[in-house]
Amino acid sequence: MFVDPFSFNWRITRLEYFMSFVIYLLALGLIGTLANLYFQWLLILFIPVIWFLLAQGAKRCHDLDRNMLWQLIPFYILWMIFASGTSGANKYGVSPEDSE
Repeated sequence: MFVDPFSFNWRITRLEYFMSFVIYLLALGLIGTLANLYFQWLLILFIPVIWFLLAQGAKRCHDLDRNMLWQLIPFYILWMIFASGTSGANKYGVSPEDSE
């Protein structure tokens, strides 16, 4: 789990995506708390956090056999959390459940 989390390639399960989203929310809360003290560092900390979420979202979209741009649709995140992925291989790689 969490193999190459900043890469936009391959596929991940909904559990890994959900855990990634929780990590994103915790990091965002921490950055928001520190923003009052160190505002100039906010953007420097925010960039890798957003990159992480976009990369994990792209992998989850790949598991659903969709392009990574689908994650930009409002409320599509709920579909990515609850929908089961494509079974077997698709054009983005083998199923994460098959490779474990």
